[in-house]
Amino acid sequence: MDRSGFRPSPPAPAEVVPDDDRWMLVLVRELRHSPERVWAALTEADQVREWAPFVPDRDLGRTGSATLTMVDGSTSDDLPSTVRRAEPPRLLEYTWGSDLLRWELDAQGAGTLLTLRHSVGDREMVAKVAAGWHLCLDVAEHLLDGEPVGPIRGMEAMDFGWSDVHDAYVRMLKER
Repeated sequence: MDRSGFRPSPPAPAEVVPDDDRWMLVLVRELRHSPERVWAALTEADQVREWAPFVPDRDLGRTGSATLTMVDGSTSDDLPSTVRRAEPPRLLEYTWGSDLLRWELDAQGAGTLLTLRHSVGDREMVAKVAAGWHLCLDVAEHLLDGEPVGPIRGMEAMDFGWSDVHDAYVRMLKER
C-alpha cells in the first residue's frame, strides 16, 4: 500500500477501568488473521519493529528481560521491559517502563479477537494511549495483509489522523 494513502480505521471498542491506583485501557479489535499469524506479529522482533511504537531488542515470545526502544523521528529512548507471560498463540504480557501490557488472542472463525489491556498511571493518558495503539494496530493489519506501510511512530502520527482518532477516543472513554 502506498503510505500516502494510509487512513486510520474507525475507532475500535474500548473502555477504561480502574486498576488499583492506575487505569487500564481495554481495546478490542477483530482481525482477519489467525491467532498464530497475529502472535508472530506481536512477538517476532522483525515484525514488531514494522508496526509498534517501539523497537524490541529481541523476540518477545519468551519470558525474560528485554529492552523496548521508543522511537520518535531521530530520537529514541530505551525502556526496560520484562516479558512476564508468553503462551503462544493466546497470551502475551510484558512491562513497558512502568506500564503493563496484556495481549489476549482468541480464535474467531478464521480470524482473531484481539484484546489489549494497557495499564497506565494517569487517566488523562488513556485516550492518547488508545489513539496510539489504534494507529499501530491499523499498521499491523496492513502488515498482516501483505501491504506494509511502515511504522507510524511519535509525532509522525499527527500526519496520519492521530488527532481525529484521539478525539473519538476522548468521547468514547469520557468519565461517566
